Amino acid sequence: MSLSEQYAASLSAETVVVAAGRPARERDEPVNPPIVLSSTYFGTGALGDGDRGYGRYSNPTWDPFEEALGQLEGSELPGLLYASGLAAVSSALSLLPAGGVLVMPSHSYAGSLVMATELAQKGVLELRTVDITDTDAVKAQIAPQGPDAKAARMLWLESPTNPMLGIADIRELTAAAHRVGAIVVTDNTFSTPLVQQPLSLGSDVVLHSVTKYLAGHSDVVLGALVTSNPDIRAALLHHRIIHGGIAGPFEAWLALRGLRTLALRVERSQASAAVLAERLSTHPLIDSIRFPGLPTDPGHERAKTQMSGFGSIVCVQIAPVAGLSGADAADKLVRALQLWLPATSLGGVESLIERRRRHAAEPLSVPDNLVRLSVGIENIEDLWADLKQALDSLGR
Repeated sequence: MSLSEQYAASLSAETVVVAAGRPARERDEPVNPPIVLSSTYFGTGALGDGDRGYGRYSNPTWDPFEEALGQLEGSELPGLLYASGLAAVSSALSLLPAGGVLVMPSHSYAGSLVMATELAQKGVLELRTVDITDTDAVKAQIAPQGPDAKAARMLWLESPTNPMLGIADIRELTAAAHRVGAIVVTDNTFSTPLVQQPLSLGSDVVLHSVTKYLAGHSDVVLGALVTSNPDIRAALLHHRIIHGGIAGPFEAWLALRGLRTLALRVERSQASAAVLAERLSTHPLIDSIRFPGLPTDPGHERAKTQMSGFGSIVCVQIAPVAGLSGADAADKLVRALQLWLPATSLGGVESLIERRRRHAAEPLSVPDNLVRLSVGIENIEDLWADLKQALDSLGR
């Protein structure tokens, strides 16, 4: 490691994002790790001997990012980088025994839901979806009553959820899952390790779509997993090696470069999201709004107990107006924007907006007039002016 575990533990996360994963401090060595392009390495090729062996097993360009992410999530083990967020999802789901029960939020990343649903249809697992904000309902799915009831073998958490921004009680649900021997995986993409650390709340595995906030510039597609359990990490590493969901070295290098500014980007985008949410909450064309930072939000008090901030995602439902349905008004709003970019994904430096139900895979329980805003780092008044003129245009 570039930083000793003891010393890294004394540093703030804002410093770790900059300092972790640096090359050794030797004369004339680079300050930043280089990109290593090689499919194989000198040595026996035996992982047990400590050799890198082959490019599907390891790459020196992955190491700095994996080291930094592990430290940020509070693990003594480095993270694992994957070719995409869904490659990381697939690897995490591989921890579930064949035929095991998976409890998953009914509102969560559509790719995770689609993958779990398809595996359930093939008989690989039993899927139970539930409102993750209803703690009692989740517990009932984890450990149902009855002589033939099967307890969950994996609990999948996402908090805040995508796109409804529901907040799960991570501590209590993790404890409930562990009582029946279930593994807990928490998707921490929306929060980032600067805002929430699920391992400290009891989770076994933390998942990130690195594509989003960690890389932060909408120029790579990557995923990652972090755990503090050596046996779980070994199983995840084996799955990555055998299934081949590995990251390209150039993408890994870009992700590390993006990670260096994570603290600044999160600080700016969170502050702007809070201002925009407050202003949008009083606009007459907003039917409802979800943002955990608003005192009126259903998840506000719970979020305060497990998050150090409230994230940079705001979701609103657009009211019907001028003969338009809420969904049509939402589409018209998106088309009227000039600075905000109508595109999927989130977590980049640019502000993105989209009506989520335009995607066929989005759950039907997501309102068709719901618009998700990913707040970037632009000037707050410019962002608001563009939103306001687009909202004003709905009445014309």
